[in-house]
Amino acid sequence: MSVKIFKKKGGEGNLSPLKRAEKRAGIFFLLPSLSILLLVIIFPLAFSLIVSFYNYTFIEPGFNKFVGFKNYLKIFSDPYFWNSLWVTFKFVFLVVSLEFSIGFLIALMLNRDIAFKEVYYTILTIPMVMSPVAVALIWKMLLHPNLGIINFLLEKIGLSPIDFLGEKNNAFWSVLLVDIWQQVSFMILMLLAGLVSLPTDVFEAAEIDGTSEIQKFFYITLPLMKPVIFAAITLRIIFAFRTFDLVYILTRGGPGVATDVLSYYVYRQTFMGLDLSTASSASYILLGIVMIFIVLIFKTIFRRSFEY
Repeated sequence: MSVKIFKKKGGEGNLSPLKRAEKRAGIFFLLPSLSILLLVIIFPLAFSLIVSFYNYTFIEPGFNKFVGFKNYLKIFSDPYFWNSLWVTFKFVFLVVSLEFSIGFLIALMLNRDIAFKEVYYTILTIPMVMSPVAVALIWKMLLHPNLGIINFLLEKIGLSPIDFLGEKNNAFWSVLLVDIWQQVSFMILMLLAGLVSLPTDVFEAAEIDGTSEIQKFFYITLPLMKPVIFAAITLRIIFAFRTFDLVYILTRGGPGVATDVLSYYVYRQTFMGLDLSTASSASYILLGIVMIFIVLIFKTIFRRSFEY
């Protein structure tokens, strides 16, 4: 007597009715989250992308006039855009470089056996958890040319008061320093977490071999820290490109256009120029620039980390 063996097909055919019900229930419970994701993230992105190809303003809203890449060409021919691009690049490069240098130095110090570590950690987290708006308002009062405590202290030691936010070079560096004051804690904690997680046996073996502290830093610490460095720098670049609160409250992009970063340029196009199509085009240009930076960092840092 022959016996036929039947194999079930893949997919839900292999699942019992109870398992199939659980799978469908899981999909059903995911629908609210997916709907919110679609509504809050995907829809605005798609809408702004479509708007960038139309002549869409708050005065004449609607998709009546398709202009293609005209809005993008308009931006590239705008000298204010190129100024904003230069200010943004300069700001991002300086702020990330300084925060990384200061953050790595402090992280290396905190990674040693020192007293009151918990106190230092608490102090470091305070600026990071504060709202950028609150930080900007506090520093705006501190840097006030007449009523600020910093100029008051300068006068007490015989120095002339400084117009921190009313002079071009001073305004740029003031915004830069305020951003560093708030965000360097993030860099310190990220790098410190990476340093703490490094294997100690490698350093013990290097110490037995008579390796100096400088050699251990360049040949052991840095190679092992490359993934963490990549993550910290990438996140800070993204956040730095998005800087808006500090500029809006401290300088409003001024004096002149000295602190007119790309995010504030988009704001001006939207709420001052009432030109949503140009603002959307500028936003996607900013997004493209950020993505290019991330890809470049990934290729130069993250990929090489696997060589070690």
